[in-house]
Amino acid sequence: MRGNGRRSARSRIKSSTDVDELDRRRHPKPDRNFRKSGIGDQSFIRILNFNTKALLGLVVFSFVIILFLILHLMKPVEDAQKPRVVTPFPAPKIMDLPQFQGEHKESLYWGTYRPQVYLGIRARTPQSLVAGLMWIGVKDGRYFMRHVCQDSDELSTYGWTHHNGRDYGHQVLIDHGMTLATSFLKSKEDGSGYGGDWTVRIDVKSEKWSEEMLRSAHLFFYLADEEGNALSLSGDVPDIRENSLLAYGSRMDVGGWQLHLKSVDDLEVHYSGFKTPHIHNLSDIVQESLGEQVRKFDRLQLPNESDDSPNILVFQISARIPFKIDIPFLSGIGLKSSRVVERLKSLTGTSLTRELIEKQKEFDNKFEKCFNLTSKVDSESLVVGKAALGNMLGGIGYFYGQSKISLPKNNDFKSHNNFISYWPAELYTAVPSRSVFPRGFLWDEGFHQLLIWRWDIHICLDIIGHWLDLMNIDGWIPREQILGAEALSYLVSSLKRNKFSVVESNDISSFLERGFVRLEAWFQWFNTTQSGNEMGSYFWHGRDNTTTRELNPKTLSSGLDDYPRASHPSGEERHLDLRCWMLLAAECMHSITELLQKKMGPEKEYGLNAKLLSDFEILNQMHLDNAYGAYFDFGNHTEKVRLSRKEVRAGNNYPTQELVRETLEKPELRLVPHIGYVSLFPFMEKIIPPESWILEKQLDLISNRSTLWTDYGLRSLSKTSSIYMKRNTEHDPPYWRGPIWINMNYRILSALHHYSQVDGPYRDKARIIYNDLRRNLIRNVVRNYHQSGYLWEQYEQKKGKGKGARPFTGWTSLVLLIMAETYGE
Repeated sequence: MRGNGRRSARSRIKSSTDVDELDRRRHPKPDRNFRKSGIGDQSFIRILNFNTKALLGLVVFSFVIILFLILHLMKPVEDAQKPRVVTPFPAPKIMDLPQFQGEHKESLYWGTYRPQVYLGIRARTPQSLVAGLMWIGVKDGRYFMRHVCQDSDELSTYGWTHHNGRDYGHQVLIDHGMTLATSFLKSKEDGSGYGGDWTVRIDVKSEKWSEEMLRSAHLFFYLADEEGNALSLSGDVPDIRENSLLAYGSRMDVGGWQLHLKSVDDLEVHYSGFKTPHIHNLSDIVQESLGEQVRKFDRLQLPNESDDSPNILVFQISARIPFKIDIPFLSGIGLKSSRVVERLKSLTGTSLTRELIEKQKEFDNKFEKCFNLTSKVDSESLVVGKAALGNMLGGIGYFYGQSKISLPKNNDFKSHNNFISYWPAELYTAVPSRSVFPRGFLWDEGFHQLLIWRWDIHICLDIIGHWLDLMNIDGWIPREQILGAEALSYLVSSLKRNKFSVVESNDISSFLERGFVRLEAWFQWFNTTQSGNEMGSYFWHGRDNTTTRELNPKTLSSGLDDYPRASHPSGEERHLDLRCWMLLAAECMHSITELLQKKMGPEKEYGLNAKLLSDFEILNQMHLDNAYGAYFDFGNHTEKVRLSRKEVRAGNNYPTQELVRETLEKPELRLVPHIGYVSLFPFMEKIIPPESWILEKQLDLISNRSTLWTDYGLRSLSKTSSIYMKRNTEHDPPYWRGPIWINMNYRILSALHHYSQVDGPYRDKARIIYNDLRRNLIRNVVRNYHQSGYLWEQYEQKKGKGKGARPFTGWTSLVLLIMAETYGE
């Protein structure tokens, strides 16, 4: 389901209206008036009297006309055969709402919206002016170019310690003894163009003064125009002592602009200009230019040369460490009231220092107001909480392009690569990891918004609106996951409790009113395409039932990837987690209909859906193992499956040894006996009555060290599982088969907090487990951050060490809500 187009087969069925219209155009009815007039005969006589050249000309002309008509008639057929999967949803776009225009749109125009690079700035427009930072790092006595975030650079740490998502951010990067502190600030003053001005401060220091290579630093700040507009240099050899202007130009969006460089330190500045339609390989272009200079002249500097009409300018700024530089960008230049001198002064030097200090204070004050951590955690945890939020907001990106959608094997659409491009679209989204996953994931976005909406509701709505506008005609969104309903449900409940200002409440209501038809289509897509054979049952479609390489076929669409399901995928499966997600979605839709006072037909009664899916007896009949007091998936399953090394014939018929799946007994329809995160979904959704004996069994499973409990958080899969920490293929290590994940621990904590607050015989037990689990999670995440410099994708269950992607400030940032004990209740 991640990006496939299973429903594209429906594109082969044309409506009767389309067929009739096509038939009329191909076979027009005869014109009775024409036949009666006899004009046809006269025309025939005239043609006989034409000379040969005229006749030939008429034939050629007729051929062109006929060819045009054929092409014109064929085009609707081709369009009709286009898969539905790439047909946009036929409703007004959410992002066209007035609340996302005007001041809101302009206030978010510029930002650090290039999370894949260590420092990157762009505007929220498809073809933007983009800026960024590169530098030369030193490792083991060798020079390396830094630009794109990647683990192989082995930075000790990098990330935003503060970021408000709008006009301010502060980041620290430590690269083998050299520290770069980068600050970003936006300003909208009289005379600025659309989106205002911005400035970057880069403060370079080093701890290794004894190493000659680290006594100086080489920074490369660049500006590139994606539209291809020419950028102009201020002079042949930049001399900032005489003139701070580096470059200038003009664009339709911001008008005339200027880029300046200010510093009180002794700098050496060189440049290169390039004309190329591509900026994705800018690191290579700069390195090639530097390499040529080293080979020719034995000097590590750009050549002070430029292509004609360059759309990329790179400025090399070299100096002895320590040094500090300010790089302001001014828009709207050329207007009578540009006020260039005043604006330049406010974005550099002591004025900038004062403004950055003020912005940090504003961030700290708002942080305390939102999360109230001072009385709940120590100072080390407070630092991590701010970094979690800062990295989440600083990791928001803007992307424009076309996704590639995988086509099913039986589709009729002609494609050489088994995929088709989605329509061109923009996406404003937080990213899970700037190094490994620097792009949007809808499964992760639901968790992101649990944090973001509490900080800035308008940024939250903007992000969700962009995702919903990606919906196709069937109600499907690329990389879909139902979890977004959780953030929406908390948002709606807070709206009902008057948690927002009047303006915010009105904007949320308008958003839900416009977005309701899309949310409804989204719910119906899941409710119909993922339904099971029994009423109230669901399963994640798309598992591979033909694989001979996987120990347990993955369920990528669930977001839990290799979490063990039924050994043999079939239409008989019942997936517990999806059933619970559908309950959450139904409850959310029911709340929205009440809020908007919509009158629904009987087929769309979300309250009835929620009632069915929350029915405790039906849930137990479908998924409960009474002996264990545990909930499981159901499907065609055997425990006797293994990977065995066997000889197989590869290319050229050469024999090789590979791990191949081997089934040792016939599977049967049964509960799938793997205790883990999926088993706890009814507990997470608080479906279990507080007085039920099943609740006590859930608490026992959670607190038992032989199953899920560790001193660092809850394992994703019990130690008793036959697949615990086993590889799924020869090259596929365990992912959701043991490691600790913060997003699921957050949801379990939320349920523990709930059951510790409601009356029942297990209230005290729930409270004790809640306190111990919360303390373990916070302590381990904070310890890892201060030891390694990062928040991690997951944590190892034996010693709690961070593993997987880093920095991972997607759902691991939920540690901040765990600190704040904010669960949306």
